[in-house]
Amino acid sequence: MPEKDSPIIWIVAQIASIWAASEVGYYILFPAFGINAKYNDNPIAVAAYYSFWILVAVINFWHIYKDWRPVENRERAYALLSLLFIAITAFIYFVFPLLPAINWTESWDAPEIMLETPWYFLPKSIDILLQQLLISALVLAFSAKKYGPNAISWWSAFIFGGAHLLLVFWGMPLGYIIRFTLSAVIFAFIFPRLILKTPNGFLYSYALHWLYYALTVVMAHAISPYVV
Repeated sequence: MPEKDSPIIWIVAQIASIWAASEVGYYILFPAFGINAKYNDNPIAVAAYYSFWILVAVINFWHIYKDWRPVENRERAYALLSLLFIAITAFIYFVFPLLPAINWTESWDAPEIMLETPWYFLPKSIDILLQQLLISALVLAFSAKKYGPNAISWWSAFIFGGAHLLLVFWGMPLGYIIRFTLSAVIFAFIFPRLILKTPNGFLYSYALHWLYYALTVVMAHAISPYVV
């Protein structure tokens, strides 16, 4: 069914279901099978897990993605991808070794901020890609329904900002929940405009999202009270 013929509430429900299922699987199913799902300990397994959900999202929302052109200028896109790859590599191999260590046995053990090895960024990068694809499906679906950028941003803020409130169920400290939720709300007013209005905007959106987590990691290691 084309997205213009699909009830918007059905599309939102599908996006929420995939998001929730991927999170439940990560926090519940992995431990249930005795698998340590931390990004640093089993990066390949976690990367494969999120790759599976990317495949699910692409198949499920193909009717939305098929006419979308996330890359409009190949030369510029190649340049952006090259710069992003260089930036990620530089961060991993030059910034990472300079970060103070953290005594994780005494601190809250969160995969979102836990950087023990450079392998952390493999599953995290794929996790971010899944999030960006779900955000894009939402934005494109609302756009097909003739919602304006402001309305789309408010809906994105409500849905993805609200989704981050679920972190309370995983035992995350209140300070982190507030910061991640507020960040999601702020990005909800940036990502839709990049995706809809900016050539190669999906790449900019992904890069900005990745940068946020890189800064989160730096902050955790720079100002954490558990720095060794």
